[in-house]
Amino acid sequence: MSLMPVDQALAQLLNSARSHTAQAVDNLPLEQALGHVLATPVIAAHDVPPWDNSAMDGYAFNSADVEQARQQGLVVSQRITAGMAPAPLQSGTCARIFTGAPLPAGADCVEMQENVELSESGLARLTQAVKTGQNVRPQGQDVRSASEVLPAGLRLRPQDLGVIASVGLARVAVRRPLRVAVVSTGDELVEPGAALQPGQIYNSNRFTLIGALQRLGQQVIDGGILPDDPALTSSRLRALADQADLIISSGGVSVGEADCLGQVLREQGEVALWKLAIKPGKPFTLGRFADTPLLGLPGNPAATLVTFLLLVRPYLLTRLGCNRVEPVSFQLPAGFDWPRAGTRDEYLRAGLQDGQVILSGNQSSGVLSSASQGSGLVLIPAGHTVAAGAPVLFLPFSGLLD
Repeated sequence: MSLMPVDQALAQLLNSARSHTAQAVDNLPLEQALGHVLATPVIAAHDVPPWDNSAMDGYAFNSADVEQARQQGLVVSQRITAGMAPAPLQSGTCARIFTGAPLPAGADCVEMQENVELSESGLARLTQAVKTGQNVRPQGQDVRSASEVLPAGLRLRPQDLGVIASVGLARVAVRRPLRVAVVSTGDELVEPGAALQPGQIYNSNRFTLIGALQRLGQQVIDGGILPDDPALTSSRLRALADQADLIISSGGVSVGEADCLGQVLREQGEVALWKLAIKPGKPFTLGRFADTPLLGLPGNPAATLVTFLLLVRPYLLTRLGCNRVEPVSFQLPAGFDWPRAGTRDEYLRAGLQDGQVILSGNQSSGVLSSASQGSGLVLIPAGHTVAAGAPVLFLPFSGLLD
């Protein structure tokens, strides 16, 4: 079987994700909406700011009076602070005004207090000319009434919540998170805290996957460890399928004699086993059991992480209706040599140092500590080598886990 390019696998995954019914909509208080995906556009009910206001502490003038203000000075007819509703500016006067305060009707410019001299008689004299509109933040400068402030499909960040609040909305319509069951496979696995017996290893993938799902704001169902027993595996999968929108497994979906999960899927569900042109992470499964989708990840810890970040994350976001699922990436100079051209795209664990990408630790698919030591992944395309100083594509974990 030829290896499937990652882009092709991702396209099939996203097509599968789009085939599902859209997630239900929750109307959440704004303070609970961080990380959720907007279900409908946010439309402004009014201008932001709702009136012309001062960009600094100073004095508000009518530009027609500027020359008089420079020659003789003007009477200060009122004092305006933020939160006030000022009276109209009297002709031939100016107003003391503070940052964010509304401009009075009749005023069209503001001069900072440092460029205004006050005489003993209280007249305010300009030390330099002021132009119409100077130091004024006009009504609607940020947002216009009836405009689309934020589109449906946006995954909400802190700054987005601030924008929604600025148009006066206390609640927002978002897609309900997916219920994702996480299972690990293999009799060799035990949970941390237990004593290791000969031939056993600790179940690290469970914590990597649960942590990544929680970081993405999904509802996690911990399915524990599936035993190497087809009947027990089938009953556990059926129970999880009744609760979950998606099942994610790590390991055990190959065609080996002990791969019970793969056997159960082939006999009782659906399974498409792909061999991907990616390292780490060649085996990957898109399957279904009891009408619930299942994504089968490789069992090696680094391969589990890489395939989750590059394939599962965009699948999840697409299921939620997210309008952007591609990860953030940067072209940066390599701080390492990679003289061996591989037959698969290689995603190496890496970090940044002095503006260059450096590799972090052992790059074996069974080694997870190098991901903990690093801050992202660097792509070495199939058939390519890298010399120090050459540009490489760096994908920070901060963009892959948000």
